[in-house]
Amino acid sequence: MRLNIGVIKGDGIGPEIVTEAMKVLDKVGEVYRHDMQYTELLMGGASIDVHGIPLTDETIELAKDSDAVLMGSIGGDAKTSPWYQLEPSKRPEAGLLRIRKELNLFANLRPAVLYDELKGACPLKEEITAGGFDMMIMRELTGGLYFGERSTEEVDGIVTARDTLTYNEEEICRIARRGFDIAMKRRKKVTSVDKANVLDSSRLWRKVVEAVAADYPEVTLEHMLVDNCAMQLVKDPRQFDVILTENMFGDILSDEASMVTGSIGMLASASLNETRFGLYEPSGGSAPDIAGKGIANPIATILSAAMMLRFSFDLDKEADAIEAAVEQVLKDGYRTIDIMSEGKVQIGTAKMGDKICNYIR
Repeated sequence: MRLNIGVIKGDGIGPEIVTEAMKVLDKVGEVYRHDMQYTELLMGGASIDVHGIPLTDETIELAKDSDAVLMGSIGGDAKTSPWYQLEPSKRPEAGLLRIRKELNLFANLRPAVLYDELKGACPLKEEITAGGFDMMIMRELTGGLYFGERSTEEVDGIVTARDTLTYNEEEICRIARRGFDIAMKRRKKVTSVDKANVLDSSRLWRKVVEAVAADYPEVTLEHMLVDNCAMQLVKDPRQFDVILTENMFGDILSDEASMVTGSIGMLASASLNETRFGLYEPSGGSAPDIAGKGIANPIATILSAAMMLRFSFDLDKEADAIEAAVEQVLKDGYRTIDIMSEGKVQIGTAKMGDKICNYIR
């Protein structure tokens, strides 16, 4: 199978960690007989340096011509980088916001996995984390409060700010279907999170999700209020499989879930549109302070590549092989500096990529 992959290496540690992910993909191609075809694209600070803007129309078109895009981290040090002397619309992160809009990436997936080997880094009690946990936060990314009408004005002599939370049934339906589709690839349980006891938008959310659930009889659906979900994430994270929720709730809950895994360097993410196309990236930032030192953790980017194989190419066996290789490397005691603990073997970025490749079979 030929895989046409756009590659945005990005800024800071981005080129280092993406290089390792490509190394792992090439190993998968060798073992499972796939042809990995890469098109390198510029975005963020790297694009500013060449084109003066964070994202060009040409890059957008090349991304659209790809089957999927693998991306590193975007941005630099906001205090010292000349990129941040530019107006906001020309700064690195503006490119990321624009590409999400241009590619209609409405579904954000953030897996939160606690490997048993890393449970010591988790802030929760050991009896809660024993055996680890594995959940997927499914967040609607292009609607809701963040994209509603807003204003700040003086009303009767008092400055008043207004933000509008709006969802229509089509927006809810498409994210719900994607959530149930992903649950079918996992443990077949969806927890739909809302605030239906207060918000009209949440009541519509719940109604539409229930209608979609009827088409997935194999999947168990439960509803949970967002405040209860926030509590349950720290009380019993093992109960969750797919958490399906709207934009603002997903923003907050995914950050909470990432914290209980112990290291953001382990967290992959994906943003998908209505086709099989997706943009896959690590959840962490560009870490300019360690760029070029060869110590960055590439695992989140490598796991993002596994997500790409699973969700854009339906190559579940190959994705499983990458995830199993990561787990085996951790079991064998190899660590980058961010997840290092006593008695383990510290290795660098490239060596971690090599070790993971060795277990791809």
